[in-house]
Amino acid sequence: MSDRLVLLGTKGGPAIRPGGPWPTSTLLELGGRTIVVDCGLGVTRGLTDAGLSLKALDLIFITHLHSDHVLELGALIHTAWTAGLATPVRLFGPIGLNRYWQSFVQALEFDIETRIDDEGRPDLRRMVEVVEFGEGDVLRDGALGVTALRVDHPPVTECFALRFEHAGKSIVFSADTAFFPPLADFARGAAILLHEAMLEEGVERLVARTGNGVRLRQHLMASHSLAGEAGTIAARAGVGRLVLNHLIPADDTEIGEADWIEAVRKTWNGPLTIGRDGLVVVVEGDDARNREDLHETGDAEERFA
Repeated sequence: MSDRLVLLGTKGGPAIRPGGPWPTSTLLELGGRTIVVDCGLGVTRGLTDAGLSLKALDLIFITHLHSDHVLELGALIHTAWTAGLATPVRLFGPIGLNRYWQSFVQALEFDIETRIDDEGRPDLRRMVEVVEFGEGDVLRDGALGVTALRVDHPPVTECFALRFEHAGKSIVFSADTAFFPPLADFARGAAILLHEAMLEEGVERLVARTGNGVRLRQHLMASHSLAGEAGTIAARAGVGRLVLNHLIPADDTEIGEADWIEAVRKTWNGPLTIGRDGLVVVVEGDDARNREDLHETGDAEERFA
């Protein structure tokens, strides 16, 4: 199977609404490795809809500990365990991730111990290795390399962009960040830059609908990137393709794909993909033009084919 990037959830923020997209999670299949980046609500169903056996969980990376990136992490690993996961899982994330995991397994202690005794399962608590990282090298495992860059996402200080490299292919995740010029150097020459994006014209309606308007608007404008700013980073980095993800707002009926494209085209003229749940991007080399798999049907198997 070709290396691919599958956008499982493309919505910025933790709230979900009827018929809307799911919070942030992504599957990266690279060099035969199964890599999950962020685990917002819906990640487990998204992975199974993408055709992944949960028993194949291998590497999981969390960019930061906001709930829309980590809320379903424990549930994903536990569900994979109940589905027959019997091999170790390595879990990478910022300081605080180990506390999250230990708290999760403590909360599920009754279920875990019951299933070990009653169903003969291995001890889930011994199957997960948690690695807390900072800026710099995160993982070197054969031909796979992962590095991290601390980005600007106040008030969260432990938030990291990630660069995955394998055999001449590089994929960069911006994580949640305000406009952050050093990210361009970090993403230099990558085949794909997956960057968060926000449309200012949709922010007022979003905060009015969500509540706590003034404070929420202040956070959004101080902590996230406008779509045109994502385009600026892509242009400075010279990436092969820009993929917009973690969209804010993602479920406003007055905003369509054309609005996102118009905003980005002011700063970026290269290959562009506007994220949506279930979209597949084929990963080619850093020196090759990437293409996107544009299945449009509502059937999950066809969308993920």
